[in-house]
Amino acid sequence: MQRIWVVLAVLAGMAGQGMAEDRKGYEMPAYTIEATEGAREVRAYSPRLVAEVTVQGDRKAAINTGFRVLAGYIFGGNEGGAKIAMTVPVDQADQGGGVWTVRFTMPSKFTADTLPKPDDTRIALRPLPPERMVAESFSGLPDSDDLAVRAMALAEWAKARGLTVNGGPVYSFYDAPWSLPWNRRNEVAFALK
Repeated sequence: MQRIWVVLAVLAGMAGQGMAEDRKGYEMPAYTIEATEGAREVRAYSPRLVAEVTVQGDRKAAINTGFRVLAGYIFGGNEGGAKIAMTVPVDQADQGGGVWTVRFTMPSKFTADTLPKPDDTRIALRPLPPERMVAESFSGLPDSDDLAVRAMALAEWAKARGLTVNGGPVYSFYDAPWSLPWNRRNEVAFALK
């Protein structure tokens, strides 16, 4: 099994490393693919700047609340009333105990100095350092139970390949709620140590 993993890593490197930049016209965080096995990837993300809010409650209610708060910020709820382009995905990180962090990655043209200050004090702006993540992409309309099952399976997959997950999981949603299920891109991911 280890030999297959090494071959997959080499093939991913030969494939141009899979730089992600755009989905349906929306900017995405830049990453390179270090290894691929089916729908699962090991990725190396570039540094990025995020706006995030921490919300308590069940997963679905938390992402809806967090999305509304962050959308208010990018649609002009900030110092100067600037409009900030939407990016994808919308990330939702499990902090445990019914606490969730909902995150938008800011467009790459911004720096910590040029990003407008949010009017809503619940929003934190922060830089994320480069990080490695393991992720699984899938389509459909997953519910909380499906996401949890996928997260557990991904963590076990990573462990079987000698990778150590660090916190998480992070759930990522790339498409508008009205997108047809088979056209939707969702992900379950973990940061790696």
